[in-house]
Amino acid sequence: MVDRLADGRRFRILTVMDQYTRECPVLVADTSLTAKKVVAALDRVVDMDRVPKSITVDNGSEFASRAMDAWAYRQGVQLEFIRPGKPMDNRFIESFNGRLRDECLNVEVFFSIPDAQAKLEQWRMDYNQQRPHSSLRDQTPEAFALASEGKERGGTHVSRVSVLEPHGVGVSPVPT
Repeated sequence: MVDRLADGRRFRILTVMDQYTRECPVLVADTSLTAKKVVAALDRVVDMDRVPKSITVDNGSEFASRAMDAWAYRQGVQLEFIRPGKPMDNRFIESFNGRLRDECLNVEVFFSIPDAQAKLEQWRMDYNQQRPHSSLRDQTPEAFALASEGKERGGTHVSRVSVLEPHGVGVSPVPT
């Protein structure tokens, strides 16, 4: 996703969402999102003992890179690329990104990257801990994940979606 700071500078947001629990284990805001930064964010997810079986991603250079390929190989994770120009192939992250845009990005003013990261983290915690989802039997993502411990999980979604370009650039890691 792309947004702007109060001074007009653009920044990008990497979104990661668990398809099974609907949890968002990490949101990353930065002026650019290189493959190395994506790998570092995914390492944070793995450090939470949440290694996905597969990650659904778009065809962005940060996802179709040697660094991502090497990370996936080391972790035993399958990278599943969506069809070019078909963001709905990654519908969970597209829905999540729409909610993030409506509820946070369109509401907040970001003064710096650290300010954006702090506000995104606050929204992420609220999303995971306070908001029940009908698809989760009216539980919050965190409560559903705790109740599902030890059960089979699906895949994770990671995504970047440009505001100016409606196609999704998505990574969808679902922790397992």
